[in-house]
Amino acid sequence: MSELVYAFGVGKADGDGSMKELLGGKGANLAEMTSIGLPVPPGFTLTTEVCKAYYANNHDYPDGLRDAVANALTILEKQMNKGFGDSNNPLLVSVRSGARASMPGMMDTVLNLGMNDQTIQGVISQSSDPRFAYDSYRRFIQMYANVVKGMNGDAFAKLLAQKKEEKGFKQDTELSAEDLKQLVSEFKATYKESLNEDFPEDPLQQLWEAIGAVFGSWMTPRAVTYRKLHAIPGDWGTAVNVQGMVFGNMGDDCATGVAFTRDPATGENYFYGEYLVNAQGEDVVAGIRTPQPINLTKHKEGDLPAMEEVMPDSYAQLVKIREILEKHYKDMQDIEFTIEKGKLYMLQTRIGKRTAQAAIQIAVDMVAEGLITEKDAVLRVDPAQLDQLLHPSLDPHAEKKVMAKGLPASPGAATGQVVFTADEAEEQTRLKKKVILVRIETSPEDIHGMNAAQGILTARGGMTSHAAVVARGMGKCCVSGCGDIKIDYEKQQFKTKSGHIIKRGDYITLDGSVGEVMLGIVPKVQPEVGGTFAIFMGWADKFRRLKVRTNADTPHDSKVARDFGAEGIGLCRTEHMFFEGDRIQAVREMILAEGLEGRKRALDKILPMQKGDFIGLFRVMKGLPVTIRLLDPPLHEFLPQTDDDISELANAVGIRFSEVKAHVENLHEFNPMLGHRGCRLGITYPEVYDMQVRAIMEAACELVKNEGFKIIPEIMIPLISHVNELKILRANAVKVADDICASYGIKIDYQIGTMIELPRAALTADAIAREADFFSFGTNDLTQTTYGLSRDDAGHFLPDYVERGVLKKDPFVALDQRGVGELVKIGFERGRSTRPDLKVGICGEHGGEPTSVTFCHDIGLDYVSCSPYRVPIARLAAAHAALLER
Repeated sequence: MSELVYAFGVGKADGDGSMKELLGGKGANLAEMTSIGLPVPPGFTLTTEVCKAYYANNHDYPDGLRDAVANALTILEKQMNKGFGDSNNPLLVSVRSGARASMPGMMDTVLNLGMNDQTIQGVISQSSDPRFAYDSYRRFIQMYANVVKGMNGDAFAKLLAQKKEEKGFKQDTELSAEDLKQLVSEFKATYKESLNEDFPEDPLQQLWEAIGAVFGSWMTPRAVTYRKLHAIPGDWGTAVNVQGMVFGNMGDDCATGVAFTRDPATGENYFYGEYLVNAQGEDVVAGIRTPQPINLTKHKEGDLPAMEEVMPDSYAQLVKIREILEKHYKDMQDIEFTIEKGKLYMLQTRIGKRTAQAAIQIAVDMVAEGLITEKDAVLRVDPAQLDQLLHPSLDPHAEKKVMAKGLPASPGAATGQVVFTADEAEEQTRLKKKVILVRIETSPEDIHGMNAAQGILTARGGMTSHAAVVARGMGKCCVSGCGDIKIDYEKQQFKTKSGHIIKRGDYITLDGSVGEVMLGIVPKVQPEVGGTFAIFMGWADKFRRLKVRTNADTPHDSKVARDFGAEGIGLCRTEHMFFEGDRIQAVREMILAEGLEGRKRALDKILPMQKGDFIGLFRVMKGLPVTIRLLDPPLHEFLPQTDDDISELANAVGIRFSEVKAHVENLHEFNPMLGHRGCRLGITYPEVYDMQVRAIMEAACELVKNEGFKIIPEIMIPLISHVNELKILRANAVKVADDICASYGIKIDYQIGTMIELPRAALTADAIAREADFFSFGTNDLTQTTYGLSRDDAGHFLPDYVERGVLKKDPFVALDQRGVGELVKIGFERGRSTRPDLKVGICGEHGGEPTSVTFCHDIGLDYVSCSPYRVPIARLAAAHAALLER
């Protein structure tokens, strides 16, 4: 008809299934189903272009729309053989939303539109059923008042409940025609009382107001939130579908239902769905009545009768349509249907939402069935969705009481008793108790408690804060930056904005996938990663070019990552090892030592411990590359900060309290992130890096000599900003490494490289590459230094930036390709211009984020490195990048 209105019905359609951008998903699929001969009630679609114009023109419609709708309405009247507003033979319509991407339940619908005090007589005449007519009328008033006028539906629900109570009924279906007629009058009176206007009698007024309401629902808070969560652009707009009504509430030979062509939770290949006899669509999804299963496949004793038994002919027809739709769309479908007087109608089909487990199962099964190729299967599963498979999640059917919300820092679910210190978390875990560690923010010194806890909750910090990064590496559930809670360490409690006071020992539950904090114990379901997952990931690996390593500091994390398919370690943070067991004491002795000899004595104690760490990592990663970053954080992070802890340290090392306190104060920095850390420590205290290089090389030499390992250690020097820093530290490292190899009588091809995490390093990468065998971009710090942001503090305002459209995404979550990404690209290209064989990867948290992985593939990096539990996500994202490029 135009770019504004597209019609469908009686086997013909102006549009088709490829036109989702213009017709929305629902409109495109209604057109497609009509064209392939399925029984679809006729109607027409107002396109997404109308929606865009509606918002661009201050809620006014484009020229020509009213004429186009009038023309489409005339065609619909002929197809339905009824008249819109005709009191003798009225046409009633539904008005539904339909965006390009499915947004179940987020936008609005109005049914039975066109009813008034005159047309109801025609409906009674058409149906010979006054009860049905008044039931449809009261539903229309209720929906119209809620959707179009914004009235709270509670007033109507209360009147309905009162009427049933007055009559002694439990179900709506028990109410008589007279009961429902009285309800219609009461509903209209309530409408007028609430809105100070009469319920509209003009069907055209009803239609245009409903169309406006559905377009308006595109910008409701729930729709906006859903789009943010699912990365759906706000400028897409929604279409509106106006469709001739068919009724599932005309009697016992009528029904309505929702079904999936396969189980959306498990992917099992059986017809999964529910229906209700004598009902309209909202009854199924609203839970007003208990729905019945459509078939006997999973039927248990005591279940309500299945559609297969009650309506066998309609069910057989629905099964055939299921087969047609799956073969046509080559994917699992989510369908809505209505049966009117024994005749089946299809109201919707769309690609069905599914869990990660189901997505993989369906993809693998459909390859086996010959419906799709392995390439199709790999592209069909969203890499980010794999998170569900790798962490426990809350039972979706369980009751939960959400009392606070923070950032979804690390997915999964965790329940435990609240503790406020890392030491107590470790102690309680030793006593076989499950705990949630609650901190204002975490530091490296909390690592043991974080490891012991079931989950971590912090009041401060962003998506790449210490708590978030470490928790993801451990596969721990974490909610960070939860500004809804106020922690009082002294009272050992926290208070929520909602007024709950949670004390030490109280049970709470975290959902790290959505950032929710819940009261008490909420049941969980464990993910199942079986043989199908391995088959699927094998296909992904066939297609990808980009290698995937892991960020891991312990043999346990390394094994988890290797089991998930990691091809080496891209980042081992040696500072995390310094906090384990008794070695923190030796580290503190080294920091407090007056001179070089004192520092060396302390480092001699640490050496065998570090060597043992590296032997453990090399063993797990046998035959794979291991990149070990030398000490990075400033020294003050290893020292206690409170007077009590300082006093305890002073007694332990035999130094006066005042001297220790002075050391702590001397090491204080106003901006430690840009202070005396990384390679700057290595320049000032070369003996620290010498000890670490010695430990790495001794571990490698012993495994090569005694156990026949093939090892290429990759020694990474952090925070280089000038080539001369790397030149000095490389020379030191080469001397130590060569001396160790000579002492063992063997040759090892070690590599020395650097972490590019400062803009100057990226810009001078051609010079730095002269001294480096490899580059690894530390995109966490590169993002901080490019934006001038502290990732731990930015969590307070970055959500506002995203909310207001200043930034599309949090740059600590998804790589800022235009700014930070440009520096990565410059650094990569300039490094390769000097050394064409330079090995280059990234090891920031972006290494496990799908859009960032695609960027790394596109510019030609060799690998990405991410936390162990994100390795499968990176593998699949790399496969997507390669396939989409082709």
